[in-house]
Amino acid sequence: MHEHTVRAATAAGIVEGFTRDGVNRWRSIPYARPPVGPLRFRAPQPVEPWSGVRHCHGFTNCAPQQRRYTIMGLGKYQPMGEDCLTLNVVTPQAPGDTPLPVMVFIHGGGYILGSSATPLYDGVGLARRGCVYVSVNYRLGALGCLDLSSLSTPEITIDSNLFLRDLVLALRWVRDNIAAFGGDPGNVTIFGESAGAHAVATLLAVPEAKGLFQHAISESPASGMVRSREVAAQFATRFAALLGARSQDAAHALMQASPAELVVAQNRLIDQGMEQRLGAFPIGPVFGDDCLPLEPIEAMRRGKAHRVPLIVGTNADEGRLFTRFLPLLPTTEPMVEALLADTDPAARERITSAYPGYPARSACVRLGGDFAFSSAAWQIAEAHGKHAPAYLYRYDFAPRPLHWSGLGATHATELLAVFGVYRGKLGAVLTAGVDRWAALRVTSEVQRRWLAFSRTGIPGDGWPAYTEPDRAVMVFDRKSRVEFDPHPERRMAWEGFSLAQ
Repeated sequence: MHEHTVRAATAAGIVEGFTRDGVNRWRSIPYARPPVGPLRFRAPQPVEPWSGVRHCHGFTNCAPQQRRYTIMGLGKYQPMGEDCLTLNVVTPQAPGDTPLPVMVFIHGGGYILGSSATPLYDGVGLARRGCVYVSVNYRLGALGCLDLSSLSTPEITIDSNLFLRDLVLALRWVRDNIAAFGGDPGNVTIFGESAGAHAVATLLAVPEAKGLFQHAISESPASGMVRSREVAAQFATRFAALLGARSQDAAHALMQASPAELVVAQNRLIDQGMEQRLGAFPIGPVFGDDCLPLEPIEAMRRGKAHRVPLIVGTNADEGRLFTRFLPLLPTTEPMVEALLADTDPAARERITSAYPGYPARSACVRLGGDFAFSSAAWQIAEAHGKHAPAYLYRYDFAPRPLHWSGLGATHATELLAVFGVYRGKLGAVLTAGVDRWAALRVTSEVQRRWLAFSRTGIPGDGWPAYTEPDRAVMVFDRKSRVEFDPHPERRMAWEGFSLAQ
């Protein structure tokens, strides 16, 4: 395993990484001052310069979360800490003659878990094919994605939308420094999955992010993750109570609490919300402040979002993951009925009748997946596509072992293609040898289109933009194809539906 070191000069100082497998990597480069002590709950500050060479060979902290989510391998966990505002850079070993397009990945995890150090997000497969790959950490959960600004006092200021401000600062870092790594600061594509896809769509409506990226890819954006300031204030009051603080002492209690105590209270707040009303999720962006003035899809509809080309899409069996591992989605009849309890009877009838066989389990799982993901993708494509090029996809491919396991093309499985997992050892396991060629073909197709889009804003040939009335959808499968408005009844069933809080 021959490694040698490689250096780059950033505005704050020199960073040293290493070369292996034909790529250069730098890990955990800080892009902000550590948001600790008095900077907890404050907008991020630019990183302070250092002298000498900063070693960026290994991963440092991920954001505080439940420890079980920080697993990096057998018995290996990533350390957690509030000092987590870092990013990683991967570049081809041999620099080209011209600057490369930059792809910045925002990880998912429901805004409460995840890390840019997760092996899946390594990015080597993309960098090798001709881009500079950047993956970003941001503050999660109560420390970054729960709006506690209503608890501010004259002495203690708590800022809103901390994680969005983190991501904007990370994108500024890319603009100011990526040329030193061979990247083109004028050609940046942001992409993300699940909550990361939701963050991508939200950044389209963040005024401060204007000009910091030229293209966006949103893979399975979640619905119901944005709230108004009024609702956020109610959640903040409940959160303070769960911490055991009276509202007048809440700000002080927030500054004193350990990260672990904040994580425990945040998980109880989520459980409460799930018990009392499905979809009332307390964590995620809040609209109506300087950072995010309008609800993102509303901003798109009005043409007030950044008019950059966008790819958005979902997977064929989104809901199935949640029947097994994360019972967060309505995938059974009682859960669906609870979800639709406050809906007027005509809308309830329209939604359930779009799923033939309801209340059979398979119909409920499809309905839950559409409620949580497809409805958001449809709404984003419709709204954004009126003012800028939007491309909609559906990822249907699943190797037979995933079908045998009952998961199919479930949530997050497109990442296996995007990141080229099927090319490695794990790919042989996931395909059990029977679907290796199909998996490699789908991988090549998805990567080719993502990279073409990162270069030009057009995802290759034969994929028309999503416009009314055609509503073209690229279906990725053993044989990829374009379908036009494949499920109009399901798409229309969710029009205007919202758990808007």
